Amino acid sequence: MPVVTQLAQKVGVRPACAALNFSRAQYYRSQAAPKPKLPRPQPSRALKPEEREQVLATLDSPQYLDLPPAAVYARQLDQGFYQCSVRTMYRILETQHQVKERRNQLQHPNYQKPQLLATKPNQVWSWDITKLLGPEKWTYFYLYVILDIFSRYVPGWMVATRENGELAKVLVQETIQKHRIDPEQQQLKIHSDRGSPMTSKPLVILLSELKVLQSLSRPYVSNDNPFSESHFKTLKYRPQFPERFGCLEDAQAFCQEFFAWYNTEHYHSGIAFLTPHTVHYGQADEVIRSRKETLLAAYRRNPERFVRKVPTPPKLPTKVWINKPENQEKDGGIIQ
Repeated sequence: MPVVTQLAQKVGVRPACAALNFSRAQYYRSQAAPKPKLPRPQPSRALKPEEREQVLATLDSPQYLDLPPAAVYARQLDQGFYQCSVRTMYRILETQHQVKERRNQLQHPNYQKPQLLATKPNQVWSWDITKLLGPEKWTYFYLYVILDIFSRYVPGWMVATRENGELAKVLVQETIQKHRIDPEQQQLKIHSDRGSPMTSKPLVILLSELKVLQSLSRPYVSNDNPFSESHFKTLKYRPQFPERFGCLEDAQAFCQEFFAWYNTEHYHSGIAFLTPHTVHYGQADEVIRSRKETLLAAYRRNPERFVRKVPTPPKLPTKVWINKPENQEKDGGIIQ
């Protein structure tokens, strides 16, 4: 528009609009002074100011404070009383900036984002339950799995016919005893979602007695328990994983074979392609040192094949986080 105005001052409006392919009518409209906005006339049928105040007082009264205007309107009609329409109630509320949710509703708590750090085995365990299809439709077996997030080692698992807090208690208790977790020397943390077995009273009491800190995911946030979810994918994407299990013993036999392979033979990408058993039992440095010697010998035999530098094996992560904070301190302290 400023370009059309400048050119019109030199050559005229018609040639300027033709040259710039601009509508003359639109140009003239833009040059016209804006019409003053007249106040909207008050309809004769509108409520009087004192009547509007009465409607507002009614809507804000303790009796109707938590009700939407439609419910107030219906209740007044049932009482044989009429003040105004529902739309008029909304207009009056809008003038007072009160058009919002009026109903008294439950306010859910603001769950804190869990942030856990593991720098060695047996610091943070993650556990969860997954379903295994049974022999018939709508039949399931339930696989309980405890996973060490630093080493990815599975210290304990169980297959059962139901989800139950007592069964979870037995599994956690036996796993802690088997691995000799001393609460006086180290503070073990067990992380899970908020399923009923995870928050059951027997398990909560056990963890309190054993001085184990319980950490829970936020509701409907699967990313808060990523290690267990990833582990279940490894389980169910195995070529040997069957479509259904014939019986409980069949599922237990499969899991016995799977976890033996997973702990001792599976080269995990998250732990420098070491096996969980190697990392969990402190053999990682020795294996990585042996790998370095092997790669160095290969480099000395054929240095021209390694263009950039001497090859080195992947490094084992020294810190494993659940929800790593954006501004973490350099000392890597555990943030709860």
